[in-house]
Amino acid sequence: MKKFSLTLAISLISFSLVAQQENQSTFIITGQIMTDTGYNFNQINPDYYDVLRPTQLPSHKNEFGTDGNVFFGVRQSMLGLNTSTPTPYGELTTRFSFDLFGVGVDAGQTTFHLLYAYAELGMLGFGHNWGLFCDFDGFPNSIEYWGPSGMSLCKNVQLRFIPLNGRNRLAIALERPGASADQGVYRDRIELSDVKPKFDMPDLTAEFRVTRDWGYAELAGAVRKIEWVDQGELPDDYSGKVYGWGFNLSSNLKLSKKSLFIGQTVVGKGIQNFMNDAPTDIGIENDPGNAKAPIKGVALPLYGYTAYLNHQWNEKFSSIIGYSAIKIDNSNAQSPDAFRHGRYASTNLLYKPFSNFTSGIELQWINRENYKDGWTTSATKIQISFRYFFSQQIKK
Repeated sequence: MKKFSLTLAISLISFSLVAQQENQSTFIITGQIMTDTGYNFNQINPDYYDVLRPTQLPSHKNEFGTDGNVFFGVRQSMLGLNTSTPTPYGELTTRFSFDLFGVGVDAGQTTFHLLYAYAELGMLGFGHNWGLFCDFDGFPNSIEYWGPSGMSLCKNVQLRFIPLNGRNRLAIALERPGASADQGVYRDRIELSDVKPKFDMPDLTAEFRVTRDWGYAELAGAVRKIEWVDQGELPDDYSGKVYGWGFNLSSNLKLSKKSLFIGQTVVGKGIQNFMNDAPTDIGIENDPGNAKAPIKGVALPLYGYTAYLNHQWNEKFSSIIGYSAIKIDNSNAQSPDAFRHGRYASTNLLYKPFSNFTSGIELQWINRENYKDGWTTSATKIQISFRYFFSQQIKK
């Protein structure tokens, strides 16, 4: 009886220790209070008054009112919760955070904007995170929210498989499909009002990264199917589909203890919504030999690149300088004022007087060039920002 009681006691203690270990979660609350102010020397879409996006520059004279406007905002302020929990299958990590930068139907507003809702356990990851095609580590040390137009930046809901994770990293993902469409000079034709998108396959993305003492190099790829169905009753049938694809080669190179080079090159077709600032994935092309449908949708090719230098002057001061661009090969039936070429450049001086606090001034410039109406325009902005970052760890 004593032996049985001792065995039972040991079993209960062991079960209690295992249960306690599994419930020992670590919580980290993170956030930042950030205020941006500055001066827009030229006009830009008022929904994006505090960032510079070439696609949001006017496509014709005085489209967005007046030049020369002051702005203030706190839309980069954010709050997040990270957790880490031991399980029998390894460490379960989660990340949930949001900022106040309204996009989509909330463009221009200071409102809830989801950044992360993502969990990872061993080789499995799921939730809302940066897509595998993009490389957020290629974002320069900038205080401007949107950043270089020629780099790939896109968050998405996804399922990840991560067979390698370390100095060599390999990940594959199925991501929520989606695309945009530009109906060009035919945008008002009644036949196209009945064309609806169809996404019956997820986007497939993958990345492979090699990390060494000199920095890292990464190659990412994406394949997708974009389909649209003409649901109208008129004789012309504008249904169709295309396959999009892309490659992204990126790297961080440690030039010295104080200097870091950031570079990225993107090439592909029909992957515009993977990019940080690009127009539509699909354009309209004339097809005079087709009696049933004299126009067709085509995947628009693109090329983008980014080159930046991050430099640390000393413990308190740092700077960046760099240039980025994206170019679209337009289809022949797009409207003359369709977006063709976007350019972005910036430089700054940041000051960090003590831990977790940063202030700085940044000069930004962008340029837009249209398809074939001869229109080109630029904008310049000076931005001054103050940011306080906080983090608190709590163990359960």
